[in-house]
Amino acid sequence: MDDALGNRYNEDRRVNKVFTFSSLLAIVIACLGLFGPASFTAERRIKEIGIRKVMGASVTNIFLLLSKDFSRLVLIANILGWPIGYYVVHRWLQSFAYRIGIGWWIFLIAAILLFCITLATTCYQSIKAASSNPAETIRYE
Repeated sequence: MDDALGNRYNEDRRVNKVFTFSSLLAIVIACLGLFGPASFTAERRIKEIGIRKVMGASVTNIFLLLSKDFSRLVLIANILGWPIGYYVVHRWLQSFAYRIGIGWWIFLIAAILLFCITLATTCYQSIKAASSNPAETIRYE
């Protein structure tokens, strides 16, 4: 009986390993995909950042300015993804004899983790742009 039950869940363990690897790979690719637009945005707004620094903006203010756009996109993605994720996980959990419910806090933790990953990815470019010398960035203006 134990072997039969163990064999039943071996497939779930294999699927779990595949999903874990695929999820980590997707997160890395998403971070690389986010790093490109963050670099482009920082480079495009370098003169604006230089002027803001001359006017007294801190590194934190400039970091928040550049991260605000990406955070807004992450919020929209969460709002769109939560119902789809709930539906998919709910359907998957229905295939088990003993079910657990999926709580709202799981989606909240995922959103917080996603915001942290987004801020960590954009942090390098934001701080690099905010730490640059404003005299060099607005020299030709």
